[in-house]
Formats: sequence, C-alpha cells, structure tokens
Amino acid sequence: MAAPNPEAAYPTFSALYAHILALPPPLTPPAKTTSTKLTAQISNLSLHPTLEVALHILNNDLPSAHFLVRHMQAPPAYEGMFLHGILHRIEGDYDNARAWYRNVAESEVFKEVWEGGQEEATRFIGKVEGLVKKREGNEEELERESSREIKAVVEYCRKKFGEKEMLDATQAWVKPGEDHRKMGEEMVSGGKGFRKF
Repeated sequence: MAAPNPEAAYPTFSALYAHILALPPPLTPPAKTTSTKLTAQISNLSLHPTLEVALHILNNDLPSAHFLVRHMQAPPAYEGMFLHGILHRIEGDYDNARAWYRNVAESEVFKEVWEGGQEEATRFIGKVEGLVKKREGNEEELERESSREIKAVVEYCRKKFGEKEMLDATQAWVKPGEDHRKMGEEMVSGGKGFRKF
C-alpha cells in the first residue's frame, strides 16, 4: 500500500477521512501535528465542528481540536464533550479524560460507542495510562481500540449532522452556564484545574 500523500487535495469529508484513516491512530501524546497541510484542508471543508475536531484529532493536531471543543463543552453538545475527553486521553491528561467521559456517560453517543458503559471506557483509559507511564500493555491492541472509539464517534456525528458544509457553526456552539464559565476562567487565568495555560 502506498504511503498517504499529505500534499494531495481532499475536496470532501469522505475523501479526507479515508486518507486520514490510513495514518497511525492517535493513542499517546504526539510529538507534532502529522500534517499542517491537512490542518488547512480540514478547516477549509467547513464541516460540523464535531467532524472537524475528529479529523484534527486523527491528524494529531490537538491544539486545533482543543480550540473547537472549548465551544462545545456543555450540554447538549455531548458529542463535542465526548471528543474533549478523547482529546485529553491522547494528550495524556487521564484524570481530565475520565472526568469528561463521566460527564457524557449517559449520553446517546457515549452509549453507542461504549456498549459496556463508563466502566469499560474507564478501563480503556487506564490501560492507555499504564502503557504510557509503566510501559505495560499491548500497544497494537490499544491503538485498535482508540481507532474504533474515534471511528464510532465520527460515524455517530456523520449520521446526526451530515457531511455538508456548515458556514455558520454558531448553531453548534453552546453557551456554558455560570459555574462552567467560572471554572474555565479559573483554569485559564488562575492555573487551577488539571491544566495550566
């Protein structure tokens, strides 16, 4: 099989998604974005933000994905919240990933992706953490599970939102409540929470 060509143009979601699935699945914190050219192509498709986030994650462009999920971190944007958890899992921020997974555990998208529920998903996060911190576990098996999880979220979002161009993404954004806004402000300005900015 020929190596994926990051220089090629991918005019549709389906074409770009098929290409990006040929890349190694994201499991652990990447050293860098796989392809900055793909970052631009992903953004230029003007997809529903959840699909854009998933493609950025698959391209190991975690900063672009993180920028978008911050606009979808409260109900009813469960798909964005779930992707936020996946993003933190890949970043190696396992406690934060577990918190996001807990926040969406009762959502339709989470139940469709993790039939075994929160316990199964949390066990997966623990195995990834064990691989990274203790060098224990089967990396190939965990990569397959990571790929399965992301693909399942993508398929759910494709069915729910479609692949059409979405020029006005404000319909997908949610305005967080006062408690959530304060928490985010403290994380950004006060260094509280799991990440310091």
